[in-house]
Amino acid sequence: MENMFDTICAIATPLSAGSIGIIRISGEKSFEIIEKIFSRKIKPEMINHGWIIDNKTGQKLDEVIVLPFKNPKSFTGEDVIEIQTHGSPVIIREILNLVLENGAKLAQRGEFTKRAFLNHKMDLSQAEAVLDLINAKTSKSASLAANNLSGTLKNEINNIREDLIEILAKITASLDFPEDVKEVEYPEILSVLEKSQTKIKKILQNARCHNILREGIQIAIAGCPNVGKSSLFNALLNIQRAIVTDIAGTTRDTISETIDIDGISATLTDTAGIREGDIDKVEKIGVENSKSVIDNSDIILCLFDGTKGLQSEDTEVFELSETSKKRLYIETKQDATGKSQSQEALNMGDSPKNPIIISSKTMYGIENLKKAIFNEILGSNVEDSGFLTNQRHQESLKKALSHIEMAQSAAQQEELQDLISIDIKSALISLGEISGEVVNDEVLDHIFDSFCIGK
Repeated sequence: MENMFDTICAIATPLSAGSIGIIRISGEKSFEIIEKIFSRKIKPEMINHGWIIDNKTGQKLDEVIVLPFKNPKSFTGEDVIEIQTHGSPVIIREILNLVLENGAKLAQRGEFTKRAFLNHKMDLSQAEAVLDLINAKTSKSASLAANNLSGTLKNEINNIREDLIEILAKITASLDFPEDVKEVEYPEILSVLEKSQTKIKKILQNARCHNILREGIQIAIAGCPNVGKSSLFNALLNIQRAIVTDIAGTTRDTISETIDIDGISATLTDTAGIREGDIDKVEKIGVENSKSVIDNSDIILCLFDGTKGLQSEDTEVFELSETSKKRLYIETKQDATGKSQSQEALNMGDSPKNPIIISSKTMYGIENLKKAIFNEILGSNVEDSGFLTNQRHQESLKKALSHIEMAQSAAQQEELQDLISIDIKSALISLGEISGEVVNDEVLDHIFDSFCIGK
């Protein structure tokens, strides 16, 4: 990262034609720079309307809105200027170059948010939430990322830390002043440790759910030719995305789209029908691509034609992937067979003998299939924690839990309390990694390098 005393700037909106483009400046020279290139004197805490003018040539570049923010009342905690221009990429670049010529440096990835963290405008979990919110693929993941940004995860971790800090303070006081402060009772220590342990375990129980909500899942639609794969693909998307005919081998390559399944971002892939024998070179490549997609999917939708029943060829296709893969078995073309799904069999699809019956033509069973996919991925009893954790948070929580368990074991055996305090301190350090109270430059660089320039 650049020196924290540098004034930085960047384009904060996508560089493409649009109604508005935004250039952000942050640092102690922000107001000095805008005064040089703006047609009017800047009034802090007000919307300023005027022109950006090249201070060397006097040429007017664009009519703009300037939003000034005096420190510490800004996103970064520094003096910040936001210039709202018309959304021409040419104009936006010209104004950015003008800002650079007048004393600013181009911001690096995530540098604005990193400065917000370093200036204590947010903790590290909130800074990460900014990126999660930008990258959210469903309204559910966006809502949870917004909760993190507002401090929900931060408060949850702080509550755990406060209990541990309080008991550690009591232990330390009794160790430092044994004549004045009574030794803490072991049952009191155990009560706090058990409470903290329960809270951490509860968060970690939802870790897999959090990862799926943040990252999404891969779903492959697999089966022999003409079992209704492309028809199901279109039905789930609710658009005619894939070509559907009664000619075997119509789908010759994989087609992918993203859908929202009850808050989960799912990349749905329609694969070429898998068959052996006399097929041309192009279809053969499509079949190989299909096998690769199936191997890399999180869940496989195994389709067979309901008008024909389960054939040996269907079973051969289903067995191409690892047996450990999650899969749902689906009997298609209900509109032709007239079969109905009993209430007891809803949300099953756990074997070819107990398939989910659907019709992509009439949409029969499609909602039931979506529920089955959700339950297969997350389970039917998912608890909504109100926040998200990522892999970094989860590793820190696991380390904290390990130290708490060691402290708990020592307390149960009534070992020396100064030894117990060492494990409690270690747990606090691990929890501090989540908020950023304990963090090194390598971790910070890794986190903020994932951001775009301008955020």
